[in-house]
Amino acid sequence: MATGSLRYLRCCRTLRARAAAALCGWLCGVTSAQELEPRSYANLPVGMNFLVLGYAYSQGALLPDPAIGLEDPELTLDTSIVAYSRSVGLGGLAGQVGVIQPYICLDGTAQRNGEQLSREVCGPGDTYFRLGVNFYGAPALTLNEFSGYRQDWIVGAVLRIQAPTGQYDDERLVNLGSNRWRFNPELGASKALGRLIVEMAAGISFFTDNNDFFGGSTREQDPIYALQAHLIYNLPRNMWIAFDANFYRGGQSSVDGVAKDDRLESSRIGLTYALPLGRRQSLKFTAQTGLYARAGLQADTFAVSWQYRWARGY
Repeated sequence: MATGSLRYLRCCRTLRARAAAALCGWLCGVTSAQELEPRSYANLPVGMNFLVLGYAYSQGALLPDPAIGLEDPELTLDTSIVAYSRSVGLGGLAGQVGVIQPYICLDGTAQRNGEQLSREVCGPGDTYFRLGVNFYGAPALTLNEFSGYRQDWIVGAVLRIQAPTGQYDDERLVNLGSNRWRFNPELGASKALGRLIVEMAAGISFFTDNNDFFGGSTREQDPIYALQAHLIYNLPRNMWIAFDANFYRGGQSSVDGVAKDDRLESSRIGLTYALPLGRRQSLKFTAQTGLYARAGLQADTFAVSWQYRWARGY
């Protein structure tokens, strides 16, 4: 077999494992402001495109904003998503841009001032945008050049933006959209140790004000600080599995200038399994649960997604 063909096959095998991670954490991320997103800093050749269709089921204390004053929430979310991502070169560095749009059905009950409330609604959720760049250990490579790449240390940054495009009603306490912008810059590093990859990241979320909060009030929120870690193990036949964990705190809010006792402090854990289906397709299965919560997301989430990838010459 020709040398070029061998290099192409090696490149395809590498890409099956790495490309299967391209939008891995986004599906469960749409149910929470604190995503568990393994392999955010994997290097990919420039010009790869990814289309993802997915579904996530979540149940538990899923209130997006503790400031709304509900107690004992028991909600279920059925979330369908469509997402697109593309690997790009940014000044000689490897990067990635993407967008995800969820459609959510919410159903559940909660208590407020001793009164039982219920809510059932379906509609679009907020749109998410993502820009990532690896500025150490992951140069921008063409498909042919990528066959000789081997990961060691990778250091990079990610910016996630949540736009207020989802369904929102200021006369309702629980909504599918947030009616505000969220900006989440993150700095992370990834280290390959044989088949094992260790990844860690630290981020902070900033929020604009919601000037049409329940009853026409103005809601402000302090930043949320988050840490996450992942142990990723590459299995035979280009499969991989990841153990994921995070911790976040902060986010105390105020409504019309009155501070609330709603500072978040919570931790979640999860498992992710990726199964390539040939050269262009893969499936991912994700399970997450709350480990500890003073206040914040305390729910179980299960998700599955299908990914299709393509590029010129691939």
